[in-house]
Amino acid sequence: MTRFRIEKDSMGELNVPADALYGAQTQRAINNFPVSGQPLPATFIRALLLAKRAAARANGELEQIPEKMADAICHSVDELLASDYMPHFPVDVFQTGSGTSTNMNANEVLATLASRHYGQAVSANDHINCGQSSNDVIPSSIHISAAIALAEELLPALQHLVSVTRHKASQVHDYVKTGRTHLMDAMPVRMSQSLTTWADQIEHNILHLKQLQPSIQSLAQGGTAVGTGINAHAAFASSFAKAISAQTGLTFRPADNFFTHIGSQDTAVALSGQLKTTAVSIMKIANDLRWMNSGPLAGLGEIELEALQPGSSIMPGKVNPVIPEAAAMVAAQVIGNDTTLTVAGQSGNFELNVMLPLVAKNLLESLTLLSNVSRLLADKAIATFTVREDKLNEALARNPILVTALNPIIGYLKAADIAKQAYRENRPIIDVAAENTDLGRGELERLLNPASLTENPSESP
Repeated sequence: MTRFRIEKDSMGELNVPADALYGAQTQRAINNFPVSGQPLPATFIRALLLAKRAAARANGELEQIPEKMADAICHSVDELLASDYMPHFPVDVFQTGSGTSTNMNANEVLATLASRHYGQAVSANDHINCGQSSNDVIPSSIHISAAIALAEELLPALQHLVSVTRHKASQVHDYVKTGRTHLMDAMPVRMSQSLTTWADQIEHNILHLKQLQPSIQSLAQGGTAVGTGINAHAAFASSFAKAISAQTGLTFRPADNFFTHIGSQDTAVALSGQLKTTAVSIMKIANDLRWMNSGPLAGLGEIELEALQPGSSIMPGKVNPVIPEAAAMVAAQVIGNDTTLTVAGQSGNFELNVMLPLVAKNLLESLTLLSNVSRLLADKAIATFTVREDKLNEALARNPILVTALNPIIGYLKAADIAKQAYRENRPIIDVAAENTDLGRGELERLLNPASLTENPSESP
């Protein structure tokens, strides 16, 4: 049977589980928002706790709270982060739009722990929340958590994907395959050319994500309620930025304009938009792999992905492209997250955006999903596939589109007639061209050599 204690806030008394570290305001949020059963992500709660630690350190140095109290608060944060802290933060994502309930959840938990370490009562509002408002703490925590996830997880994962893909491209350079436009046969390409396309796409995404880092590492902290900085020490914003930078190893700075960072979430929307673009690139790579792997008999069958698990509960021996499928689903989710976050970004009504918890959830979910699936795609699909050279050569030998190389010599219309005859009679293009032109067999073999057709003449020495 659950035991309770009585807690009191500005609205009165209510029951709180006896062993809970949180207090009345957190309990009210638990009671008021039984919506999804999903708390905010652990990465966000970690950033929020780091923000509280940085605030305590800044307030101690600025003599807004006793130095020993600041030490007690910092020790409480360290204690939480070294443990399974999420059970202490049960407030639903779908709560008050400012995230006040989650801010107070952190304030109450830290007040309980810090009071034990300090030996005197530490107030959730007056001490833990000193110089702060939910309206600058939550936007700052969004930026801090996203900046950490971007620098420590996503960018390294994308760089790993690039490195693995470029290495694989060097391994498969000698293989020539039928190119495809509109999913139809086209001029030949080297398999390495397909892979370097993927690598370039991801490198462009890395570049654009890095360009957003200075913006995501600027913070609302110090603006308090509406951007004016009411109740915060004049040096609090800079002291906070210095402290959070020391804790994370990233360079954070106060926003140039606190009103912008509190009243809008444009930076988060911009980052989400770039994550969507990254997801589009991942989707393209995943689908190319699926098509190239299709078959193995009735499809293209150009490559064989690593067999990771049985593909059917009824068809023995069937193996599916599970990693590209997982990557495609991640891409779809990230694209959907961006749509939601775009709507949330429009909810900056006057001096405050009121969909902050949803912004935090979707942004961090997208960062996490892309980080994880990029490594899977690299290590369990691209690095390990094998090339089916027999299938590549079979398709190349019968590809009438190779006649394109004869256009400058025999003209487009004559080449089209040869291609149509080759299709109609299901014959190699070189045999039909030999019958219908004055070009010798040796000359045709040179002109229609698939490998030579993959080279860009403008790049020749």
